[in-house]
Amino acid sequence: MKTVFKRGTGFLLAFMLLLSLSVPAFAAETDLTAAVQGSAKYMLNTVREPQVGSVGGEWAVIGLARSGYDVPQKYWDDYYATVEDYVEEHKSNLHDKKYTEYSRLIVALTAIGADPSDVAGYNLLTPLGDFDKTIWQGINGPIWALIALDSGNYDMPRNQNAKTQATRQMYVDEILGRQLDDGGWNLTDKGGAGQSDPDITGMALQALAGYQSQPEVKAAIDRALDYLSAAQESNGGYASHNTSSSESVVQVIVGLCALGIDLNDARFVKNGHTLLENLLSYRQDNGSFLHTSAGNGDSQMASEQGLYGLVAAQRAAVRKSTLYHMDDVTIHVTGVTKETIGLPGKHADVKPVPVSGSVSFADVAGHANQTAIEALASRGIINGKGDNRFDPNATMTRAEFAAIVVRALGLTPKATNAFTDVSSNAWYAGYVGTAYSYGIITGAGNGRFNPDGTITRQEAAVMVARAAKLCGMDTELENYEILNVLAQFTDYVTIAQWAQEGVAFCYGEDILNQSDLNVEPARAILRCEIAEMLYRMLDSAKLL
Repeated sequence: MKTVFKRGTGFLLAFMLLLSLSVPAFAAETDLTAAVQGSAKYMLNTVREPQVGSVGGEWAVIGLARSGYDVPQKYWDDYYATVEDYVEEHKSNLHDKKYTEYSRLIVALTAIGADPSDVAGYNLLTPLGDFDKTIWQGINGPIWALIALDSGNYDMPRNQNAKTQATRQMYVDEILGRQLDDGGWNLTDKGGAGQSDPDITGMALQALAGYQSQPEVKAAIDRALDYLSAAQESNGGYASHNTSSSESVVQVIVGLCALGIDLNDARFVKNGHTLLENLLSYRQDNGSFLHTSAGNGDSQMASEQGLYGLVAAQRAAVRKSTLYHMDDVTIHVTGVTKETIGLPGKHADVKPVPVSGSVSFADVAGHANQTAIEALASRGIINGKGDNRFDPNATMTRAEFAAIVVRALGLTPKATNAFTDVSSNAWYAGYVGTAYSYGIITGAGNGRFNPDGTITRQEAAVMVARAAKLCGMDTELENYEILNVLAQFTDYVTIAQWAQEGVAFCYGEDILNQSDLNVEPARAILRCEIAEMLYRMLDSAKLL
């Protein structure tokens, strides 16, 4: 402690004199703001090129982004490009077991105004929809899943590969179920008489803060606050595993700020020493932080946590939204896409569908259309039939086809009353309505759609051609061009006149396989064939 005061006596004395005031009145926000700015400056100079990782990565980015420090736009853009490369290299599989890898990245991306649901074509939110895998690593899993999802108020992602689909309440209950008899939490124990840890308890409070309206949550929070008050050391700090550290007090500060509790609340002042005073005792003149008061030199992890701890306190002081409640983000990454997505003439509503996670089916292994089937399934465009089966040689109804085309283009399902045989309560009503509104389908005549009818190859070709036009592809052909394409097939004369241009377009663009000997226009198209057609069309339209 003496060493620290010798290194920054004047700066810290100014803080000590003002810490008798409440956080909102803390030196009219000037000294705390100066501390934040100084530590942010240190961080920007130290972490010049943040990478994906727990040190020198997301925590530095989060602290800087939420500090209000003047960070060049290029810093955010370069970091996002690094994230894109990393996610692409790992094909969005950031870790097989530790799903906090996804949560940490989601929080950082949210802090810089990026969309975690579409990073290099991958949806980083989706893994958090798998309850079992998220909680596998212990309490950190559900804690950070909630913090990540709530940081941008994201919908709970649907994870079609999950054994147990997660809900927010399941994560809340998982945290509550792990609370120990002394009122806190630790990393490993699931309730009972274990010894709580202030770091983990602070994090649990951060996750539960948004659920205080639930009586069970409020009771758990009150017990945790009692534990933290009792566990606080005489100097205002905390010890984890018998070691007092800056990181421990940071997590408590962030937790209390998330709950809206004044950092000078009498429960958290010991012998006149406050939480913020204790944190500042670890701060060095250059803005970095020591891990322990007896430490020699700064610690990068401690400095990153120290920065965002100060930021949490400063945001509370000026009554801004909390550290992880990011409804006020003003940063927006720009110029981060490596190439233009989609064709120039694409309809504004058409958008690429990001990958949600790898999907495979036992009955398509080695199948000629395996790549197409798995690519669409990984984006939730096409589904299996249960029991790890895709049933590639089955046929498809007109309603099912309308659904996958709408999903493939990233359009929003919206029911209409266009067809008398499509009930507004039918699962496919929204898909049929949207497909009709965008001109992908026209119906079967007499105001009917015939949703349960089997779709033929020529019908599929026409609908895919219409979808391709929405994607910006040139689908119009002259009569001679149609004839030149179709004349190579022995049965081309059996193609209905209304379908000839669509069929010719699909063969001309190799959406239908040009090596076919016959078109077989009236034959019911197979699920594997539809997957291949849509895959090839989306690839040609630069939407994969």
